[in-house]
Amino acid sequence: MKLLRVGAPGEERPAVRTDDGRLLDLYSVTPDIDGVFLASGGVDRARGAVAAGELPELEQDGLRVGAPVTRPGKVICVGLNYRDHAAETGAAIPPRPVVFMKDPGTVVGPNDQVLIPRGSVKTDWEVELAVVIGRRARYLDGPEDARAVIAGYAISHDVSEREFQLEYSPQWDLGKSCETFNPLGPWLVTADEAGDPQNLGLHLSVNGVKRQDGHTSDMIFAVDHIVSYLSQYMVLEPGDVINTGTPAGVALGLPGTPFLRPGDTVELSVDGLGSQRQTFAQA
Repeated sequence: MKLLRVGAPGEERPAVRTDDGRLLDLYSVTPDIDGVFLASGGVDRARGAVAAGELPELEQDGLRVGAPVTRPGKVICVGLNYRDHAAETGAAIPPRPVVFMKDPGTVVGPNDQVLIPRGSVKTDWEVELAVVIGRRARYLDGPEDARAVIAGYAISHDVSEREFQLEYSPQWDLGKSCETFNPLGPWLVTADEAGDPQNLGLHLSVNGVKRQDGHTSDMIFAVDHIVSYLSQYMVLEPGDVINTGTPAGVALGLPGTPFLRPGDTVELSVDGLGSQRQTFAQA
């Protein structure tokens, strides 16, 4: 099932995208797609309503797509989690996941405008697979228990300001938490439909030039390991988002470091999870 939220910022309505591309209004089932919905069997209720033909169709023309889950309680990120990305940045393969947090307020819709921060000269792109938690998780016994707490997956654009991230502080938060720095969606694809999270291609282009063309099989730490690992150190709540890392091809690792400028357009996709498109502007 593909769940999404549509409408103006702050006025989004929950919806389902059918296999034939129609949008069905989910408001009669839930007022929003959030942690309460995910933890209370909401996906099954939505699936039942679709099967029963109970949901009215939405007109799609001109309809904005928001982030597929309302503002998460946490956005947890794993850095340097692709072998080729670690190599291009000159970093050693980490023995344990590199974990940092991103301000949940950075989450915006998949096609919303992204703002380059004032004073920025090193704004960079990162296509990532996002994991959305569906059940409360603490001290999971191992990776084999992780799938039971995952609601689904989405595309995440972990936009980064490298000077803020790497030069202004020993922690990464400054360069990761600027406003609009986490477009998410278009859909939350439930785990049963998404399939094996370690068998997905990730793609990103800037102004029509392909920059990233990676695969989740290149992850150093697999999705199930990440979820289990994080549960040993923090409680994962329904609706939390985990960004699982990016493959090679970021501006930081390219010749000439072609960082983003106002007017640049970034397009990204993950197999089976849809696509995003953002135009960058000055904050």
